[in-house]
Amino acid sequence: MNLARSLYSLAVRSAQPLLARKVRRRGLAEPGYLAAVGERFGRYEQPLAAGGPGALWIHAVSLGETRAAATLLQALRTLEPGLRVLLTHGTATGRAEGERLLRPGDAQAWLPWDTPEAVEAFLAHFQPCAGVLMETEVWPNLVDACARRGVPLALANARLSEKSLRGAQRLSPLSRPAYGGLAAVWAQTEDDARRLRDAGAVVSGVLGNLKFDAAPDETLLARGKAWRGPRPVLMFASSREGEEALLLQALATSPAAVAGHSTTVTPRWLIVPRHPQRFDEVTGLLRAAGWSVSRRSAWPAQGPDAEALAADCWLGDSLGEMALYFGMADAALLGGSFAPMGGQNLIEAAACGCPVLMGPHTFNFAEAAELAEAAGAALRLADLPQALCAAWGLLADDPRREAMARAGQGFAQAHQGAARSSAEAILALRQTAQRTGRPA
Repeated sequence: MNLARSLYSLAVRSAQPLLARKVRRRGLAEPGYLAAVGERFGRYEQPLAAGGPGALWIHAVSLGETRAAATLLQALRTLEPGLRVLLTHGTATGRAEGERLLRPGDAQAWLPWDTPEAVEAFLAHFQPCAGVLMETEVWPNLVDACARRGVPLALANARLSEKSLRGAQRLSPLSRPAYGGLAAVWAQTEDDARRLRDAGAVVSGVLGNLKFDAAPDETLLARGKAWRGPRPVLMFASSREGEEALLLQALATSPAAVAGHSTTVTPRWLIVPRHPQRFDEVTGLLRAAGWSVSRRSAWPAQGPDAEALAADCWLGDSLGEMALYFGMADAALLGGSFAPMGGQNLIEAAACGCPVLMGPHTFNFAEAAELAEAAGAALRLADLPQALCAAWGLLADDPRREAMARAGQGFAQAHQGAARSSAEAILALRQTAQRTGRPA
């Protein structure tokens, strides 16, 4: 073990009591964090018959990565129907979403914190044939342990922003061996591939973005369109910390607010926070500003009731229903793009035919944002006041809004194919490991 990884391991070991307290605090808002806490320390009690040995291990840290993993897993099972998988996660929302993907013979667990002891215990217990990390999850001790055990570990749907590359380069004695120790890296874009190579990875190919292959849930989409009501709906999709306050400020101080309220019909807001633990916080913020708020979780099965239809704002406080929300919306502001947080995935909105208005900060999804804008599926604005002006304009211009909806669906369909290519590459990697005598 080199000095950098020794110091890193010491720091992770020392931080474990703090991390455990953080999990307990998160568990107060999201009880899923309190499940199987021992697994985060490498203590696994489920029997080996569940998911291993020899299962394909896929790590999807959070909700977005798990949804991408679902698309990949569908393609893998098409090619190999009897495939057994081990799914690991880092967040409660990811684990809840991943549970829906399990079949008999599969297993699910937390990936442990990255100490040498915990990752060794994880690998010894489950004995996977190969591992697939989704998008960005590269951990130094995990990569080293897999290499020493002969478990090929790949990074799929891989992306790396310029900001993350700079961070990796500052810690190059630690990060370069980790990126370089991966058995395969399949990048989303050529720019991601360049940055990954600069970080030390050997890039095996550029296969595209799995999220283009995720078809919207047509039942939820149709239900959302049926539930719209008589008023136009503006959505704030996957809003992040501080952005709801920016919206309230912009509506209170910008000429766009006057423009919006001078139209014949006042639009209704649909706000869907990115993180479930913020649902109560955002509800309180909106009500403190004088808005009446109706939460999706309080609606009857048939949709918004009279009280909901009278509210100023709907709060999307459910999981797995983004297609429903995009179906409701006439246009969507892209969360994470109006504060410097890198934006969120806009592909699902485009596939659902919902025009997107994004701010200046989309560095986590740079190419998808640029392609969507070039295709006419999205508009980029300098700030929230400008985005509001553009939103009012779209609400008053049915032909333009419909053209953006069609462009979004065409954009999403034009970039499909990554799931099949990635699945083939993963199965080939596993087969190569088996031929060379590694313990797969």
